[in-house]
Amino acid sequence: MTQAVMSNNGIQLTENALKHVLMLRQQQGNENLCLRVGVRQGGCSGMSYLMDFENLNNVTEHDEVFDYEGFKLVCDRKSLLYLYGLVLDYSNAMIGGGFQFTNPNANQTCGCGKSFAA
Repeated sequence: MTQAVMSNNGIQLTENALKHVLMLRQQQGNENLCLRVGVRQGGCSGMSYLMDFENLNNVTEHDEVFDYEGFKLVCDRKSLLYLYGLVLDYSNAMIGGGFQFTNPNANQTCGCGKSFAA
């Protein structure tokens, strides 16, 4: 895992994750997009991670907003209870690559790394 960009945020992005998210946003052609991260019931371990781009205009007072060198990451407060301290990394590895979640709140994680139990 690479160094976290900002360690004082409730959800941390590594340099690799930030670079990849910025590249994906550029491909979307909309600089007004933020990254929304959250959880929902489901997945092989009980809770699944959610991650998608969202227009900044959709951010509400029920969201926490974290700033990474001008890029915004958004998480609803209910999900943040399960995600506080999460480190989001990105790997270019051919096997096991992609976004990787390191969640200190997870008591159990599935083999794919995309769901967890708290």
